[in-house]
Amino acid sequence: MSASLFDLSGHTALITGGNSGIGLGMAHGLAQSGADVCIWGTNTERNEAAVKQLAEHGTRAAAIRCDVGDEEAVTAAFAETLERFGRVDSCFANAGVNGKGTPFLETSLEEFRGVTRVNLEGAFLTLRAAAAHMVERGGGGVLVGTSSVSTLHGAPRNQAYAASKAGMDAIIRGCAVELARHGINAHSIVAGWTETPLAAPILHDPGFENGVMKRMPQRRWGRPQDFARLAVYLACGVGGFHTGDTIVVDGAYSIF
Repeated sequence: MSASLFDLSGHTALITGGNSGIGLGMAHGLAQSGADVCIWGTNTERNEAAVKQLAEHGTRAAAIRCDVGDEEAVTAAFAETLERFGRVDSCFANAGVNGKGTPFLETSLEEFRGVTRVNLEGAFLTLRAAAAHMVERGGGGVLVGTSSVSTLHGAPRNQAYAASKAGMDAIIRGCAVELARHGINAHSIVAGWTETPLAAPILHDPGFENGVMKRMPQRRWGRPQDFARLAVYLACGVGGFHTGDTIVVDGAYSIF
């Protein structure tokens, strides 16, 4: 297979939550393949550090501070992205927050909405902005949402997170069908337990690690770079026949 099939020169990718973890892992893969990359994040220091790393690949990279749960902020950030790059060919709705691990019966509506505001509403606002641009511009595009294995099995004390990711999966499937006539593909990446700043506290809890690692066939946690090649493959699929997929990347955890 020719390497040129995965050449993303002239392609612009937008990644929310792209300043660390899975988002940054995908950003590195895309930049290495020639794509210009714009990341959105709320942490200015991480944004700046990520841009420095991505610039080493020789393509354009920029970071914009954006709270994806704020509709006006998303509108402004997308306009700035277009001002800097001129277009967006692929959009990875990756920004997310965890719940507090509160027992379900003690979870307040405020706490529940604090998670869905970013993970579900933020994904909706981001994907809607990207899709509107792709339809108006023509030429197709790719929408990708970062989901979780919590949608596949029971997630005790984490119902808000699981619900937000399951809702995002539904949005992605609907986009795959509705936007296909515009050459826009849409996919969900279902991530397993991965070494990220968001997951590190629980992954390194001795009780959790001793119990869960036994169900990890590869006997390791995922790494952000494990998502790099998949991001490149999906970004290269503009207008292709592969769309509407839910792709599990969990080291076979969910089937063991």
